[in-house]
Amino acid sequence: MTKDELGKWGEEYAATHLQKNGFKLIERNYKFQKGELDIIAENKGELVVIEVKTRETAEIGEPWRAVTKSKQKQIIKVADNYVQSKQIDLDVRFDIVSIVHNSFRTELEHIEGAFDSLR
Repeated sequence: MTKDELGKWGEEYAATHLQKNGFKLIERNYKFQKGELDIIAENKGELVVIEVKTRETAEIGEPWRAVTKSKQKQIIKVADNYVQSKQIDLDVRFDIVSIVHNSFRTELEHIEGAFDSLR
């Protein structure tokens, strides 16, 4: 599986996991300028922006560690655009779904409120 294929697989796997856990998926792969939001959902009255990171191994660190402060700022910027353009009046939460997937195992970690808007 190529890196792109693994990423797409991870997003599908995460979306299925989220739906099974009561999340209502609203939009996928929302793009603004150079940024993208993997999954936008609603859960318990909140708008939830979910960044999905999938790797074949955690040898160099868990996948969620790739969501750096710089990446968080980019996600927040795109989320702000989404909320304003859609005129959404909900609290926004930022989650990360971290997946390790290979021929031996698939492990998913859902980190709710992984980071906050930097306001």
